[in-house]
Amino acid sequence: MGDRPRILVTGFRPFPGAPYNPTEKLVERLLRLRRPALDDVERIGHIFPVAYSAVDRELPALIAAHHPDALLMFGLASRTPFVRIETRARNTITQIWPDAEHARVLNRTIIEGTDSTRRFGPHTLKLLRAAQLTGIDARASLSAGSYLCNYLSWRAIEATQPKDGPRLAAFIHVPLVPRGPQQLRRNDPRRVTFVQLVDAGEAMLIEMARLARDWRVDVAA
Repeated sequence: MGDRPRILVTGFRPFPGAPYNPTEKLVERLLRLRRPALDDVERIGHIFPVAYSAVDRELPALIAAHHPDALLMFGLASRTPFVRIETRARNTITQIWPDAEHARVLNRTIIEGTDSTRRFGPHTLKLLRAAQLTGIDARASLSAGSYLCNYLSWRAIEATQPKDGPRLAAFIHVPLVPRGPQQLRRNDPRRVTFVQLVDAGEAMLIEMARLARDWRVDVAA
């Protein structure tokens, strides 16, 4: 298993209706952070295409290649002005909005004949608290929607169930932040900025690393 906790940090590319997705840049910044609390943490970054087939193909491949202890995933919720810590995924999939590959969705459920929801676990509240302590407006959420963010959440929770899978997973919805100071002046100055988003992401990453260390200690005991 190795000595260093491993965390897979993911975002999404732009998608129809969202030509700018701040999660790409956010993941890049989180991978470059130099903090004592992260010195022993191996961080693997990945940006998913906004396509169901890409999630089904790339998530299992990433887990098989890197054996992460935890998944910290970010997605864009452009109509929400605050950070949302998702607490569960729903067994639903939209037939209204196509993915970036214009894949045809034939069913309204991800998996037929199974639970209607799957929960990430109580650790999501610790991530929520870590984000809130940075001063950002962060709230727990009961719905990750019915698009790719919810789909990835479902598949990630599914991946934590085998004994050799990641132990922890979390999905964070972020707002559409201004791309620069000029855009911030033109809009509501109370909007979440990218710097605030990085601060909150850092706090959640450090908390996820702490949780992964605790899990490793329990396994070794």
